[in-house]
Amino acid sequence: MSKTIKGILMAGLVGLSVSVSALTLKSDAPRTYIVKKGDTLWDISERFTNDPWEWPEIWYQNEQIRNPHLIFPGDEIGLVMIDGQARVTVTRRGDASRTVKLSPGTVKMQPSVRVEPIESAIPAIPQDAISSFLREHRVVEPMVLATAPHVLSGEDDRLLMGAGGKVYARGQFDGEVAAAYGIFRKGQVYQDPETEEILGLEATDIGMGRIIDQQGDIVTVELERTNQQVAIGDLLLPTEDRELLANYYPKPPEAAVNGQILAVSGGVNQVGQYDVVVLNRGTRDGLSPGSVLMIMKAGSIVYDRVAEEKVRLPDERAGSLMVFRAYDKMSYGLIMRATRPLRVGDKVQSPDL
Repeated sequence: MSKTIKGILMAGLVGLSVSVSALTLKSDAPRTYIVKKGDTLWDISERFTNDPWEWPEIWYQNEQIRNPHLIFPGDEIGLVMIDGQARVTVTRRGDASRTVKLSPGTVKMQPSVRVEPIESAIPAIPQDAISSFLREHRVVEPMVLATAPHVLSGEDDRLLMGAGGKVYARGQFDGEVAAAYGIFRKGQVYQDPETEEILGLEATDIGMGRIIDQQGDIVTVELERTNQQVAIGDLLLPTEDRELLANYYPKPPEAAVNGQILAVSGGVNQVGQYDVVVLNRGTRDGLSPGSVLMIMKAGSIVYDRVAEEKVRLPDERAGSLMVFRAYDKMSYGLIMRATRPLRVGDKVQSPDL
């Protein structure tokens, strides 16, 4: 993570003096802000800094607050001085039982108890923009689908089956058979446009079923949920836990990243705000949930009449995205800002490049 000094912050923030810092707080950053239902961590970050990926640097995790890395509706977020630097932290929990007392260089909290489901914490990015995508898409190695158990037949020899029905599946189940399996269908194969390496195969969620019987390598599956009709040849994959979206921050990647947008959800080429995009970079390249990348538009090719040759103009920043699901070789990201029309093939890079 870059610690480069980005500027001298001279603006007075309602009585708080901001000194030379590695952080870039807005000159009009509020002294306090009450978190509202529907807020996201990205929104709150932008209230205090123009660069939301700096949030881990300006955020102070006061260990005297329960779950200091989670923010809930009703909480008060505010600026405090920590070791001579202005930082942002939870200054009061929403139940009003915790109050910050400030003295030079310290933050002191009154003890109290708060019971709050973690699921109610605000997410990093809009959940409704990606919740269905998280549930309905998974990236696997091609060999995983090639060896996965498959739907052999439907109840009463039906070819298409829906929720409430039964199907029979056949395959090699390693170890103990799990109680529940996701039912998937082979989707798009993603390939790196530069190296031609196979990055992953997208498996589309069809539904979920529960194993109610097993006879050798054949299992009987009761369909509990279906997004579309289950067909012969659909594949069974063990269910997997999804990450809690509120449990990560906007942040720069762990390493310098240069990549590009491979695809956009819906199979179109044009990309806009809150569209889900596929990237040709993953965890092996330093990406993880929360990583923020800049989107760069390639400069136009123009003709230099003096030199009598064609030249390409410099690339220009055209937006930003945040990774919400990262695999080894590729990732899914959500477009958070688009200042120019975007499309498949546009470049992405670390904020500090």
